[in-house]
Amino acid sequence: MNILDRIIAQKHAEVAEKSSLVPVKLLEQSIYFESKVVSMKSYVTNPDKSGIISEFKRKSPSKGWINGTASVESVSIGYMQAGASALSILTDKDFFGGANEDLKSARKYNYCPILRKDFVVDEYQVLEAKSIGADCILLIAAALEPARLKELAAFAKSLGLEVLMEVHDSEELDRSLCDDLDLVGVNNRNLKTFEVSLDTSLELVSRIPSSFLKISESGISKPETLVELKSAGFDGFLIGENFMKSARPEQAAYTFIKEYKKLLAKETALDKA
Repeated sequence: MNILDRIIAQKHAEVAEKSSLVPVKLLEQSIYFESKVVSMKSYVTNPDKSGIISEFKRKSPSKGWINGTASVESVSIGYMQAGASALSILTDKDFFGGANEDLKSARKYNYCPILRKDFVVDEYQVLEAKSIGADCILLIAAALEPARLKELAAFAKSLGLEVLMEVHDSEELDRSLCDDLDLVGVNNRNLKTFEVSLDTSLELVSRIPSSFLKISESGISKPETLVELKSAGFDGFLIGENFMKSARPEQAAYTFIKEYKKLLAKETALDKA
């Protein structure tokens, strides 16, 4: 089994256990359940922001612990103050060191869109995302049959949540596109091998219909890369590890975003000249 297969098998077991311990009726009693979501689409395209979805991630299956001591409160607040458009919070415990409490904490301290970054395989997880204060869920094309992905996307929309679908190649993109998606992300990291290549984004950007926001994810470490991806047609970018490997992820984000905005302004001025 590759890493993705192991994670998905674990998720099915997790859902079975959680749903027996915390019934849907209890999830629906959450204070967040009737709250209106904050639109990821609106914030990512807001010209006053950077288009960056900054991620809080403690560890990964390929790298192990990246930052085990970071505080969700200070990092998430710092990300938004640095000019991020939105937050992505890992809630997977076994492989990424996250927890639902991390997202609840980020929600408590920030009025901004929050993506629940997890491996969704069941409607229960979508209800759970809503109950902990998420605005957007992730659906991974490599982990779901197209018909199942469409069902989960439609279910998320029925709860008012936005949906980011993640793909790794043109086959996943073509077979999984559906009307209930809001954003389409191209993950430059292959979830089966965990190898990274930015060419993945550049190859797929023109194939994503303009009705969806286009997000480039993973492996982005230089502000110059964002300028290239932006000019190629991407609306937003998901960055986590590059910030989280710093002792102060929020400071790393501030420095990165400041440099990116400077480069973007220079590029815009050249285009107008």
